[in-house]
Amino acid sequence: MRVFVISGAGISAESGIPTFRGQNGYWRNLDPAKLATTEAFQRDPKLVWAWYRERRQRIRAAQPNAAHKALVDLAEHARAFLLVTQNVDDLHARAGLPPEKMVQIHGDIFETRCSRCNWRAEHDYEHEHETIPACPKCGALMRPGVVWFGEMLDSRKIDIVENYLGAGACDLVLVIGTTALFGYISDWAGRAQGGRGRLIEINPEETALSRFATERIREPAAVALPNLVQNLHCRGRC
Repeated sequence: MRVFVISGAGISAESGIPTFRGQNGYWRNLDPAKLATTEAFQRDPKLVWAWYRERRQRIRAAQPNAAHKALVDLAEHARAFLLVTQNVDDLHARAGLPPEKMVQIHGDIFETRCSRCNWRAEHDYEHEHETIPACPKCGALMRPGVVWFGEMLDSRKIDIVENYLGAGACDLVLVIGTTALFGYISDWAGRAQGGRGRLIEINPEETALSRFATERIREPAAVALPNLVQNLHCRGRC
């Protein structure tokens, strides 16, 4: 079975990581959506770094949940599998999903890169206690390696997704824990389904994608995904 998965903040929220939206998403009474911008970083890099350091600490303290683990199981049994996650945390990876089967389309919070020359340090813990880290190459301010609001997606990551979708329609498309407000999320999900596969939305709430789904499961991902994957195994469809 050929599988395409899109995951969003909802799957990580079940591990205790707050989403941007909603009461629990606020940080020190500030709207995270207004901190995750180039303008905010230029205006107050110390504040933005304080927020990201706290997010890194919270993510390190969190653990992959049953939904993350069920996707690893699904990936192991599928003929072809690609996960596109909007999450910048490392929970999918820590659950055991191989890097070649995953695209972090919005970047990696544990990567640090230069705001000028794009020099990068992966899983950089060295600067955790510095006020504002500086680039060792050019001296400019370092920033978290994530895609902020108003920035372009990484073209190399888009190519990975496009190549996978270009290889043919998928038998199963899962859209998990995302409001699907970005147009490319709905577009990729629809193209992957190709008008013939199962497009299953797993989300307790109605979303922009709900009307296009062939099936909707209104349960938390950690409840719904293990059951779904088990049923697929029982049917011998993977």
